[in-house]
Amino acid sequence: MLEVRSVAAFRGDHLVFSELSFRLEPGGAVVLIGRNGSGKTTLLRLIAGLMPRAAGDVLWAGEEALADLPSHGERLAYLGHQDALKLGLTAAENLALWARVPRDGRASAIEAALAAVGLEDLAHLPARMLSAGQRRRVAIARLLVSDAVLWLLDEPTTALDTASVARLGGLAAAHRAAGGMIVAATHLDLPLPGAVEFSLS
Repeated sequence: MLEVRSVAAFRGDHLVFSELSFRLEPGGAVVLIGRNGSGKTTLLRLIAGLMPRAAGDVLWAGEEALADLPSHGERLAYLGHQDALKLGLTAAENLALWARVPRDGRASAIEAALAAVGLEDLAHLPARMLSAGQRRRVAIARLLVSDAVLWLLDEPTTALDTASVARLGGLAAAHRAAGGMIVAATHLDLPLPGAVEFSLS
């Protein structure tokens, strides 16, 4: 279980939010909503341990999650605004950099992840030759080879067409059905049935 308890964060000298709290159980999802600048990305980065808290706690199974950042990093996968791909590497090679599955099963896991996002035929194409939507789908496939329980998604539908958004919804549903958890920030409709909306104002 993830619990965010009374957290506060600054951006420069500006207090972005304070006294912010929510809980997320296995299989659950939270969608962060709010205007631009309300702190959605800041909150995701705070949960990931990528920026400091001004106050409050981030707990995992009742224990302070950010006290051991390497261990915390192993249980989450962060998909930010940028796709974070190495353009000179192929789609498959990019996934290999992020894969946390055992080495003897890595090739098949990468193949399955690319198939899940409809890119199996482009596995050996350099990322620089992919369209913006295809690069985003490779970034989404990275979630599948991460073996992470918690997905942190920042505008995950960027550059995706309608079919790809629906595919992402299916992958998210399968992740949750297996006990995974999702915290997502998005301006667009994201197919996460039963997700709790959390407003940052």
